[in-house]
Amino acid sequence: MKTVGLTPTEPTAPRAEMSGVTFSRGWEHRSFRLGITQVWFAAALILLALLGACTSEPSKPAETAPKPAELITARSAFQKVYVTARGWNQDAKPYRLEAIVTTDGNGHDGKWAVWRGSFASAAMRSQKSFTWSGSAADGAPERGVNPGIEDTYSPTNASTQVFDIAFLKIDSDQVFATAQQHGGDKILEKEPDTPVFYVCDWNRNTNQLVWHVIYGASREGAKLTVAVDASTGNFLRVEK
Repeated sequence: MKTVGLTPTEPTAPRAEMSGVTFSRGWEHRSFRLGITQVWFAAALILLALLGACTSEPSKPAETAPKPAELITARSAFQKVYVTARGWNQDAKPYRLEAIVTTDGNGHDGKWAVWRGSFASAAMRSQKSFTWSGSAADGAPERGVNPGIEDTYSPTNASTQVFDIAFLKIDSDQVFATAQQHGGDKILEKEPDTPVFYVCDWNRNTNQLVWHVIYGASREGAKLTVAVDASTGNFLRVEK
């Protein structure tokens, strides 16, 4: 008859269960290591992106095309400078309106990008010029109306005789057409690059407001100057 020992023995877990425990713990460690690797990899990508942004050249703003010149006739320019002149002195009256030759045009259509109006105030005994510019040329006045320097005015000066704006009825494009019929066409046919500019002032000998249509870059070196009545548009004479 077999007897059973009284010494207790520790139960031994089946091998399959022990293997399962070992396998489960190994997977946890491996997952932890993979998680750290992924975090470092993501951080490295962010760092590379930041370094790339810092070293890359800043984007340049889109270049805008320069604004083209604004070419207008004398009467349009006169309205602009007249308003400013009246703001200077309420009794201001014009004594000269003239085009300024620039590289923006040639004046063959009666238009220029720069016009100057000169005004006098009898009450203040002062005179001042105002220049309107729509020019894009180098060295041209700033766009808009630009005031000149104030100076003393003498009503007896023949070259600064003021006139009533009601006499200014004929525009520069119209007087150009008249001048063309009296020798101007021949000048431009022979030398088509000749600029044509305009000066309007009062002739106190004839009591007329006169346009002087000048073929050339300056009044002194003009190839032809034609006088036209600024109130009627009638041809008056060839001055040169």
